[in-house]
Amino acid sequence: MPKKVEFNIVARTGNEAMAEAMRQINPDVVAAYPITPATEVVQLFASFVSDGLVDTEFVPVESEHSAISACVGAAAAGGRVITSTSSQGLALMHEILYIAAALRLPIIICEVNRALSGPINIHCDHSDTMGSRDAGWIQIFSENAQEAYDSIIQAIRIAEATRVPAMVTTDGFIISHEMQRLEMLPDKEVQDFVGEYHPKFSLLDVDNPILVGTFDLQDYFFEHKRAQSEGMNEAPKQIEKVAKEFKEKYGREYGMVEGYMVDDAELVVVVMGSAAGTTKAVVDSLREKGIKAGVLKIRVFRPFPFDDVVKILSDKKAVAVMDRADSLAGFGGPLFTDIRSALYDADGKPPMADYIFGLGGRDISMEEIKSIYDQLAKMAKTGKAVNLINYVGVRE
Repeated sequence: MPKKVEFNIVARTGNEAMAEAMRQINPDVVAAYPITPATEVVQLFASFVSDGLVDTEFVPVESEHSAISACVGAAAAGGRVITSTSSQGLALMHEILYIAAALRLPIIICEVNRALSGPINIHCDHSDTMGSRDAGWIQIFSENAQEAYDSIIQAIRIAEATRVPAMVTTDGFIISHEMQRLEMLPDKEVQDFVGEYHPKFSLLDVDNPILVGTFDLQDYFFEHKRAQSEGMNEAPKQIEKVAKEFKEKYGREYGMVEGYMVDDAELVVVVMGSAAGTTKAVVDSLREKGIKAGVLKIRVFRPFPFDDVVKILSDKKAVAVMDRADSLAGFGGPLFTDIRSALYDADGKPPMADYIFGLGGRDISMEEIKSIYDQLAKMAKTGKAVNLINYVGVRE
């Protein structure tokens, strides 16, 4: 049984929840540049700095490229470092994301998912985060403000243990600006949970000097990338370990994935982010009609939970993947290609189809999600999808 913890139950938006988690973590450095819909995260945190609620060195910079560059410098100096961004801001960070990951710097990004231009759009889809999916960062998707708050606290421990940077994401405006119930931990509980940071290396340790960012050609580059890959391979163990400790202490359970009524389900939809909650509500209504429907929520997209996907989906009658981004590669969205790849060698793999939805913030209704389950039922009978790639809620 988890110990008795007096939660502070409040109403917070997703952005406020992220900012509160940052305040309680009290990082050494936050460097940031504002961008909608993530602006509020660092705006609120800046007020915490000016009010003396944290000891953080807040570095306002002239661009997102500069923000993540300052984070790299601060992390290499041994600091606990967090930033926040969205969309074009994450794209502008792209070059430095790879450098932070290669240097094994455990920086945290509070990322608010927003469509990448063009056309210009400020609302949610996952195209920004998907664009950085292979940059060597852990990626955690949140269904609601509570999960975002809890995941940021956990991400500190995960990133520092693996020396792999991590981004925790929410869906722009859907979570970032929606007021929700939030169970906040006491400040001391968060401080005790994340613990004191002891970096393995520091540029400021003059007694043990190191070189950072040196030229690395044919003789060692390959070995360094292989070591970086192994760090990511170790991440699932740390994610599960930290999640288990969090559950034991505070009662809320997280993992690489979350299955909702999937044990006996025949028809399963795979989804990430805020749409998972709507899909669960659809499953509830279908279950009342005797339809064995379920949801598999991918919480951690990088590293990808291949083993969990195979274990949960390989015996289902039909699977639909809901992608809030299009890879524009002619083969659906990025979540679909990874799910399909994971099941390629599975015995009895189910028929599968991709459903791209919600680009640029377009709503998806419960009726539209129910129609996906209706199509899954037909797939289960015929053993194949009529259309491999589908677009939901678009005028064509």
